[in-house]
Amino acid sequence: MGNIQRRDNGKWRARYRDPSGRERARHFDRKIDAERWLIAVENTKHRGEWIDPALSRITVSDWSTRWFQGQSQLKPLTRERYRNIVRVQILPEWERHRLSAITHADVVAWVAKLQADGYAAATIRQVHRVFSLMLVLAVRDGRLPRNPATGVRLPLPAKGEPVFLSALQVEQLARACGPDYDLFVRVLAYTGMRWGEATAVRVRRVDLMRRRIEVVHTAIELEGQMTYGTPKTHQARSVPIPRSLVDDLARTWPGRHPMT
Repeated sequence: MGNIQRRDNGKWRARYRDPSGRERARHFDRKIDAERWLIAVENTKHRGEWIDPALSRITVSDWSTRWFQGQSQLKPLTRERYRNIVRVQILPEWERHRLSAITHADVVAWVAKLQADGYAAATIRQVHRVFSLMLVLAVRDGRLPRNPATGVRLPLPAKGEPVFLSALQVEQLARACGPDYDLFVRVLAYTGMRWGEATAVRVRRVDLMRRRIEVVHTAIELEGQMTYGTPKTHQARSVPIPRSLVDDLARTWPGRHPMT
């Protein structure tokens, strides 16, 4: 248990030992404030929620940098999207806040402010997710007893009706895109590949005899530069080629290197 003593300067010193046995103290003008603080500290120790105050003093700005440096598992496009969310939506609100100062009510109010500012529900959910992931790491790192972003009610994204083009509409779109892109449009429409996947296809990955395309990479444009990564699911797959596309694809092959 801790103890409270009156100092020569009239202050009240509350002392306790943390779970490692280190003595810690804080001074107060009133004895009642020292007692309340000491009771609160002892309660967190009994619940196993005691946090070293020095660890939770780090600002969200500094913590976001540490958190982001550890996200090496993210795909390049996701990593860039997270970086922009931190820069545009998170730091303007939380940059100078200490982790210890963030409350659940604060996060609720922030989400409401994002809604009032006109952000779409899907965007708000993504922004909240990134912020929550930052705080999850803070909990695991012993800087917070719990994640204050947990349990926040988020707006539901509107579900629009999917739009499917008819074969006639696909052909009209392909012709409208001109001779340089008409085949590309039809490949997208009839194979179901994403733009980045189709862009990254190489000649050696296309088997016109078996009418199959191996999808093993995807193209990503980051800051004006094209880079390549794995598909969205991180797994390669094989997609069928409709017979109607085989002859047109075959005419594009002569003279092309297998890596192009």
